[in-house]
Amino acid sequence: PLRYISKFRAYVKREAEKNKYQWKTMGPAKVAVPSPNDFLQKHSKEPKLAPRKKEQDGKKLPALSVPQRTYHPVIRIKKNFINRNALAVIRGVPKKPRHFFVDSRQGDKYLLEPSGLVPRYIKKKDYGATPKYVTRRNEEIKREEEEYEASVLEQIKKRAMKHLSDEEKTSVLQALKKNWEVTNHEFQCLPIQTDTTYKKMHKAKLELKLKQLEHDIEALEKHKDVYIAND
Repeated sequence: PLRYISKFRAYVKREAEKNKYQWKTMGPAKVAVPSPNDFLQKHSKEPKLAPRKKEQDGKKLPALSVPQRTYHPVIRIKKNFINRNALAVIRGVPKKPRHFFVDSRQGDKYLLEPSGLVPRYIKKKDYGATPKYVTRRNEEIKREEEEYEASVLEQIKKRAMKHLSDEEKTSVLQALKKNWEVTNHEFQCLPIQTDTTYKKMHKAKLELKLKQLEHDIEALEKHKDVYIAND
């Protein structure tokens, strides 16, 4: 097969030959020589301020923010500080002496108020008042208790026990007595000698059933009102 030849080959070759050996150049062939008149002068490289503009066409320049040299401030009248201080002392309220306590014979004294020896916080306006966060927490607890009690009452109403009427009570009691008679007859028909494990277990089961029936019959006859659960 023929070898692949790119269509940009001639363009790349031409660009490579045009920019070849540029790194070997040493700058322009001829450099302009400076004139002897352009010698370096003193302070020539320091920044210079723009020339001050003069008033033109009768327009005044904006006023400066600093006072002029001809400005003289107004001298204020001197005050008599001695008389003023004397009047302030005469009319002022005398300072109350600060309370101290001395705890050593050398005379070491300390302020009494921050020491904790005098009642300080009972003078506050909100002393003894229940904080707001405690009141808010108590209200939340009370509301939660009320909601819980309401939910419990609702559950109790849903699971309320049914009251047996006299006819239902009589029919249940007759059924229990009939069941007891059948179980008792079965118990009386057991053999006297229980020599096997099955006979022992059957006899114990009948005895337990008879006891339970007797307990239920006695409970129904003893109590006038009987309630049963919906479950």
